[in-house]
Amino acid sequence: MYPQWIYIQFMATGTVFATPLTPAVFSILLSLAEGEKHGYLIMKDARSPQGGGIQMGPGTLYGSLERMRRDGLVEESGSSDDERRRYYRLSNLGHAALAAELNRLDAAVTSARSLGLLPHGGQS
Repeated sequence: MYPQWIYIQFMATGTVFATPLTPAVFSILLSLAEGEKHGYLIMKDARSPQGGGIQMGPGTLYGSLERMRRDGLVEESGSSDDERRRYYRLSNLGHAALAAELNRLDAAVTSARSLGLLPHGGQS
């Protein structure tokens, strides 16, 4: 997760430094980039190769979501199709954090390709 000083920096400048996200946080942000979702759908997305291919149990998911909500990366949407389900969506800060992480990862892949570690074009 981003330390508090990065959030303060974001609020002051509108930019987020490219600090690596944990796999769980990255997968949650990536899942929510598609729109509002509840916890089970986020876990399901995280398991898919496109979502990071990570196994995330309920404790990791809901603990991460609570910290991310508290830190302003995600917010509860207020939507519900079941009184037991909470739906989450990305905040503006969450969008910025995801964009910064994707830029960081893109730079790493570009560097790896230039070193001949990955093929050019196509999938990595």
